[in-house]
Amino acid sequence: MNEKLKLENQLCFPLYACAKEIVRRYTPLLEPLGLTYTQYIAMMVMWEHKSISVRDMGKLLFLDSGTLTPMLKKMEKAGWISRKRSEEDERMVMVSITAEGEKLHDRAEAIPSKMAGCVALEGDEALQIYTLLHKLMKSF
Repeated sequence: MNEKLKLENQLCFPLYACAKEIVRRYTPLLEPLGLTYTQYIAMMVMWEHKSISVRDMGKLLFLDSGTLTPMLKKMEKAGWISRKRSEEDERMVMVSITAEGEKLHDRAEAIPSKMAGCVALEGDEALQIYTLLHKLMKSF
């Protein structure tokens, strides 16, 4: 068998497996807030930016509009965000956080520290992985 095609020799597989497991560990922390993991990262963008175009949010989250639009509709229905066409360019949809969306911030504040306890890495190891993954993301 070609060594290049062995699962154990692939960079993609441990990245995939770790990402899947991390998202799985977020689930019980996010369920009380009514958020999925993807909604959670979208809310992190909203807590930081308050208002952003769908296009710019998609770039930040590495999500296409086919994934983002239905999710944002559900988030709007939940009352966390509002969507509105831009007055300057009606082709652009702007997303803004609502007061209800801001309230989720306080309820979500403990999640990062709880997640840190679920990962078997020391602080410097986590920082090293973070740095390498961000370097990799910039290459896409």
